[in-house]
Amino acid sequence: MTEENRQFRQSHRTELGGDEERRALKNAWPEVVGLTAEDAEKRIKDDKPESHVQVVPPNHFVTADYNEGRVRIFIDLSGRVLKAPVIG
Repeated sequence: MTEENRQFRQSHRTELGGDEERRALKNAWPEVVGLTAEDAEKRIKDDKPESHVQVVPPNHFVTADYNEGRVRIFIDLSGRVLKAPVIG
């Protein structure tokens, strides 16, 4: 972590607080791998209520654009999360 990032986090820690800071900085959800898409979406929405969650079925194409308001959940044939959803 660069000194600039460390200073940014420290300056915002007092403004946001513990859980609020974690939610503001969170950009990936590895803990939802293996859950159903519905359960994963609930957890993501708990951390980022303003995010647009997009469930992507197997073998579906997605655009390569980056959207900081979007979180894609890639699922397998049984509807379980295959890999950690990330913002983008």
